[in-house]
Amino acid sequence: MPWVLAGLLSSVGAAVAHHGWGSYDTSKAFTMTGPVAHLEWSNPHAHLAMQHDGSTWIATLAPISRMQTRGLTPEMLQTGTQVSIYGYPSTRTVGEMRAERITVGGKTVELR
Repeated sequence: MPWVLAGLLSSVGAAVAHHGWGSYDTSKAFTMTGPVAHLEWSNPHAHLAMQHDGSTWIATLAPISRMQTRGLTPEMLQTGTQVSIYGYPSTRTVGEMRAERITVGGKTVELR
């Protein structure tokens, strides 16, 4: 399972690099809540995998420097940690979203 998630995260990272924020449907904002399955903490954007409605979703987070400035660290997003992510689904990639905010450990961090 970790290898599958790593593969998903690496392919999403490449896809995100080639499209702008216009490829997310802002009319369909939603919240996913559950445990972190995998975290890729790297630039230009971190990615977090979690289960939502029976499938694996990848959330594209903010740049590392922005998250750290706002108090979000990779230690807060360890595998198994319960999080809530609000954002917009991709119009190009099923199971991928642009995260606008994340709540972990009672702390909400605005990502945009």
